[in-house]
Amino acid sequence: MIPGGGQPNMQQLLQQAQKMQQDLARAQEELASTEVDGQAGGGLVKATVTGSGELRALKIDPKAVDPDDTETLADLIIAAVQAANENAQALQQQKLGPLAQGLGGGSGIPGLPF
Repeated sequence: MIPGGGQPNMQQLLQQAQKMQQDLARAQEELASTEVDGQAGGGLVKATVTGSGELRALKIDPKAVDPDDTETLADLIIAAVQAANENAQALQQQKLGPLAQGLGGGSGIPGLPF
């Protein structure tokens, strides 16, 4: 081998990989503690989920409750939770997208997950 012949510095690559893993872990922690909302029925049903998709709260306006039509209420709940999860996915993309692109570039090192 030629010293300095264009071979990547393995120590430097490992340090970069470790930093990316730390950044990813930090972003995942932020997502887990950030709450986003979704709503349905013009705000009759509101769902709050974490950025990682965990349902934290569900608010139902009494006007949405019709004992003779629980199916509509169920549909509103599902729609609100789906909207909240879509917002959580958008937040994930915003927080993790740049990190995933960095990892997706491929280090070319066998055995590393990126």
